[in-house]
Amino acid sequence: MDARLKQVLSLVIEDVIETGEPVGSQYLVDTYHLKVSSATIRNWFVELEDQGYIIQQHTSSGRVPTEKGYRLYVEELLDSKPLPKKAQQELAEACDTHGDTARKVKALAKTVADLAESAVVVGLEDADSFYTGLSYLFAQPEFRDWNRVVSLSEALERLDEILQEFGSERYYNHPTALIGRACPFGNACGVILLTLPNATFFGLLGPMRMNYREGLALLSAAQKLINNEV
Repeated sequence: MDARLKQVLSLVIEDVIETGEPVGSQYLVDTYHLKVSSATIRNWFVELEDQGYIIQQHTSSGRVPTEKGYRLYVEELLDSKPLPKKAQQELAEACDTHGDTARKVKALAKTVADLAESAVVVGLEDADSFYTGLSYLFAQPEFRDWNRVVSLSEALERLDEILQEFGSERYYNHPTALIGRACPFGNACGVILLTLPNATFFGLLGPMRMNYREGLALLSAAQKLINNEV
C-alpha cells in the first residue's frame, strides 16, 4: 500500500476510534487540512474498499474500518507513544499495593480499566480469573446491540476456560493485539493480551475500535512494573 492510502486509512481509523462515527471525505479534508479535494479522498476510499480495509455501511454514510483495516493499522501503521506521567504515576501507585503479586495485579487491573475506560480480564494461577471495568465496555456504542452484550457475557462466563486454553497454547511476552475473529471474546471485540510472571494472563478488552495505541502503552507499563516487583 502506498503512503497516501496508508495516511488516509490511519486518519479514518483514528477518527473512528475517537468518535465511533463513520468518516466522510469532506470531513477528512476539513478536519485534517488535507491538501487534496474531497473527490480525491473519495477515490482513495474506493481503493481502500476494493482492498478490504474500509467499508461504507450505508449509501449516504462515511467509511469505517474493517477487521482487516484494524489489523493492518496495529501491525504496520501504529506509532507508539509514551504514557502521560500522570498515568504512569497511577499505575506505579497501584503496583505499590502491599501484598503478594496477585494483589498487585488486581490493583493494576482496576487502574488500567479506569485509565483506558475499558474492561480488563485477568487469569491468575489455579484457574482464578476475574474481570473489571465491564461497565466501561458496555457503555460503548457497539454494545447498544443486545446480541453483542449477550455474546460477550457468555464468553466472560467461560473466562477460566478461555484463559486456561490460551495459557496452555500461547505465551505473550509482550502486549499483543487480537482483533475480531482472532479475539476469543467475540468478533466485535479486540483484546490486548500479555503474559505476566507465574503464567498470569492480563488482557485489555474493548470493542474492535479500541484505542490500541493507549492500550499497548498501558500494558507495556504494567508489565515493567510487575517484572520489577518479582
